[in-house]
Amino acid sequence: MERLSEREKQEIERLSALGLPSRLIGKQIGRHHRTVWGHISRLRRPPAREPVRCLLRLSLAEREEISRGLVGGESLRAIARRLGRSASTVSREVAANGGRKRYRACSADRAAVRRMVRPKVSKLAACARLRAVVEAKLELRWSPQQISGWLVETFPDDPEMRVSHETIYLSLFVQARGALRKELTRYLRSGHSTRRPQGHSVMNGQGQLRGTLNISERPAEANDRAVPGHWEGDLLMGKRMHAMATLVERKTRFVMLIALPDGHAADAVADALAAKVTELPEQLRRSLTWDQGKEMADHARFTVKTGLPVYFCDPRSPWQRGSNENTNGLLRQYFPKRSEIAHFTQADLDGVAAELNGRPRQTLGWKTPSQALDEALR
Repeated sequence: MERLSEREKQEIERLSALGLPSRLIGKQIGRHHRTVWGHISRLRRPPAREPVRCLLRLSLAEREEISRGLVGGESLRAIARRLGRSASTVSREVAANGGRKRYRACSADRAAVRRMVRPKVSKLAACARLRAVVEAKLELRWSPQQISGWLVETFPDDPEMRVSHETIYLSLFVQARGALRKELTRYLRSGHSTRRPQGHSVMNGQGQLRGTLNISERPAEANDRAVPGHWEGDLLMGKRMHAMATLVERKTRFVMLIALPDGHAADAVADALAAKVTELPEQLRRSLTWDQGKEMADHARFTVKTGLPVYFCDPRSPWQRGSNENTNGLLRQYFPKRSEIAHFTQADLDGVAAELNGRPRQTLGWKTPSQALDEALR
């Protein structure tokens, strides 16, 4: 059937405005009434709603300025300065829409609007194979970031087996995007959803230590993690002030956990640490960094037994032994705060350490600490 001409469309609009039904309009212009009704329905259809744009996104007017700037031979940095935008924002915009020679503002804006369409099906909801792998790794207490990095290394030629850590978090916490089982949240590292207030601290009996070596005196090879054998240590506290000692090797992030059945007095800590450290090969015994806790008041005794000098951080400077702080955060998955840890044996702690040492780490190029230690000792 021949399409309605512009003259016929105008006549339909005029007669419809006068209140005539579609059958009479069809007879008037010589068209079937269904054809007339179809055009009237399109006229009555509300216009498409303008998408709500985030202020962080480029507007059509800004894209027009980018297009004019490119035609005028301006650099991307100059265009970005004029728009009050980051140069990287303008660079990504131009690269994603044909480059300097093919960039057009209208087509770039239409493409951006198409990408804004919601809702979108979550990748985890659409791919059962990927979802099964992610859920299995969450049950092993892997973090979403570890899972995301591991997938890239394990399935390098399979784009379907890729997912960002943000998508995993969204699937766990946002009900509308819940492709993963909700109960898997209990395997995540953090047990709380808010930051602690500024100034929050756990009292650990810190006091003045005698005859100490400051961290500024630590050798350069320890500071830049050039060789293995430099350790960071701390106590992990549990219920009724029971504690365990944690040691992390700076270069490889290898973890050792030490039970303290005799308590965490200075002499007991020194003896327990010395007994564990002397099991290590000599090339892994170079130094130990600790905080200002009084549990290391007997550091001289530890050094005599092991040959390891102990370097102490500045007061209230936990970032100076950041690897250990991060590891203690990981350990809270296994030993939540105010939980009873006194009944865990050394064998139990060795099992937890083995599990941590088998997790891939982003800082190690997604190798595990065990793999990194084996390579460092070759």
